[in-house]
Amino acid sequence: MTTRKRRETASVASKGSNSGGDGSEKQSSNDGEIRTVVSVGNSKRSSISWLALFFIISYSCSAIYQYQFQNMPVPLTAEQAGKRGFSEVEAFSHVKALTEVGPHPVGSEALHQALQYVLTACETIKKTAHWEVDVEVDLFHVESGANHLVSGLFAGKSLVYSDLDHVVVRILPKYTSEAREESILVSSHIDTVFSTEGAGDCSSCVGVMLELARGVSQWAHGLKKGVIFLFNTGEEEGLNGAHSFITQNDDIEIRRNLNHKVLMQHPWSKTVRMAIDLEAMGIGGKSSIFQAGPHPGAIESFASVAKYPSGQTIAQDLFTSGVIKSATDFQVYKEVAGLSGLDFAYVDNTAVYHTKNDKLELLTKGSLQHLGENMLAFLLHVGASSQFPEDSSTESKEDISNNKAIYFDILGTYMVVYRQKFANLLHNSVIMQSLLIWVTSLAMGGIPAAASLALSCLGVLFTWLFSLGFSVLVAFLLPLVSSSPVPYVSSPWLVVGLFGAPAILGALTGQHLGYLLFQKYLLNLHSKRGQFPTIIRAELVKLEAERWLYKAGSFQWLILLILGNYFKIGSSYLALVWLVSPAFAYGFFEATLSPARLPKPLKLATLVLGLATPILISAGIFIRLGATLIGGMVRLDRNPGGTPEWLGNVVIAAYIAALLSLTLVYLLSYVHLSGAKKTITLASLLLFSLSLAAVLSGVVPPFSEDTARAVN
Repeated sequence: MTTRKRRETASVASKGSNSGGDGSEKQSSNDGEIRTVVSVGNSKRSSISWLALFFIISYSCSAIYQYQFQNMPVPLTAEQAGKRGFSEVEAFSHVKALTEVGPHPVGSEALHQALQYVLTACETIKKTAHWEVDVEVDLFHVESGANHLVSGLFAGKSLVYSDLDHVVVRILPKYTSEAREESILVSSHIDTVFSTEGAGDCSSCVGVMLELARGVSQWAHGLKKGVIFLFNTGEEEGLNGAHSFITQNDDIEIRRNLNHKVLMQHPWSKTVRMAIDLEAMGIGGKSSIFQAGPHPGAIESFASVAKYPSGQTIAQDLFTSGVIKSATDFQVYKEVAGLSGLDFAYVDNTAVYHTKNDKLELLTKGSLQHLGENMLAFLLHVGASSQFPEDSSTESKEDISNNKAIYFDILGTYMVVYRQKFANLLHNSVIMQSLLIWVTSLAMGGIPAAASLALSCLGVLFTWLFSLGFSVLVAFLLPLVSSSPVPYVSSPWLVVGLFGAPAILGALTGQHLGYLLFQKYLLNLHSKRGQFPTIIRAELVKLEAERWLYKAGSFQWLILLILGNYFKIGSSYLALVWLVSPAFAYGFFEATLSPARLPKPLKLATLVLGLATPILISAGIFIRLGATLIGGMVRLDRNPGGTPEWLGNVVIAAYIAALLSLTLVYLLSYVHLSGAKKTITLASLLLFSLSLAAVLSGVVPPFSEDTARAVN
């Protein structure tokens, strides 16, 4: 084919050279055409190169997830950790003792046994503490109270409680009197739901706290602040334990409206300046920060000293939006007491949360060590500092908004933290520069450039519509043919075939349709100009369309960044990296100052360089969020029959389709000059068929010995 094209061009060049008059200009033009054909003749990519790149990217995403979230520290024994270190082996012994009690909900004899165990362990810590450290242990009983929350899972409800018992431990430097005036609160709950022994929720956190208290008791003589450990009960009944400790229940709303300070119930609670809540919505893995603030001081301190930092602003955005139907004690400390701090949670194996399978055998080795080492370093750092972050109740809404922390970790080794005020400046700068580049480009290109942008964006829109359409259609039909509405809960990898394959097929279909429409427009445009012979024109159009589709992907992320910046969404940093890095790569390898330069095939280096940073920063958290959503499907229907059977599938399918539409937009622009379309289509259909067959045949059961339906 290339030979035939070159022969035709050579003929055209020969005619031009014999025509006389403006022969030199025509000769120059024909030389350009010959160079163009040579370029076009080499524009086709091997389908193998595109597929290899796709699999390399997929493998890289998996490897990043494994390293960021599954790479655990080595558990230490008491001898290895030393008197001042954190030992997972010691913490694990506490978890084991608590789970051996069995389920211990509020009001049960088993809960009394668990409380006695914690109380005894705290008394032992008191006896073995450093001689310059005071350890005070209190068994705190609450007669009654009422909990009124204005947001979250319990919004608008009044939760009445009575006869709650908590174990409270305060650790102070013996000869620093001012330490009694300011304290850090570390809180978790002993009680469980009635169906489970609660190895994850929340015996794992209680075990970590007991070992932390032992470690802090060996260091506290050098601190300037006290550290309070609250082992509360009543959390599973509506966050009542935290509420009964931190606030006076009588006339809370009246005192708020009169601008009076809310009275504290426990005498130590009035000294609390920062609250740290330890939770579990699963069992094991890395305990990650999913709520921070309102003041950013706590997360900034944590990021500066944590050995294995883990936390993502996007998790906070989703949790506070109500997408994840759950609540933690941190809400009470922040909303009712006006405190700032951090909220940690274990979220691996989310499907076992509040089920009989929340058991000790599933607790991943290294999980307790990860949280314990991070927390010990953090508590010692904050306890030794001279200042606490300001009480958020004294700040205006505007100040709170501007000071909100945006944070994310990179491979679990380094945490980036900056404030919303800086984010506003950064985002506005990038948005203005991007818009300036686009306006300049469109002004130089005129109406054809504007039409090209519109049509390439239409291709992106088709990508979304078809990707969502194909995957959501499967989500609707799946409950009709399978034995369970969510047949993939015990085997989350099934969603790759059930929803991921249709989403990729839909994305490819949508972009191919947009590509054909765009190609038709460009052919008509160039034919009117009559610049090149028909064959050359057709090939040049393909090259130009490829470039516009790549740039449309960048424009998509620009729109998302503008929206995220306008609504002050913390996770807008993801749109920033997916915009800037590919745009920089395009500018470095592809852009030219000459508007008349003929298009060339996009370089693979552009894609590799452009996607390296976004994948590094976002791949792990995208997979982690997907796994958390899948695990949460076992309790989506808290009121059986209250939600349609297909709803959970639609949530997962829409998440996967949206994720692929967002992240594959650059890679798909490369597929049109390769022969990979047929291979992708066949592979997607085969993967979907095999996954569906595994579900229908029962080879992969919806539930297993370790994954069962939730009670609540």
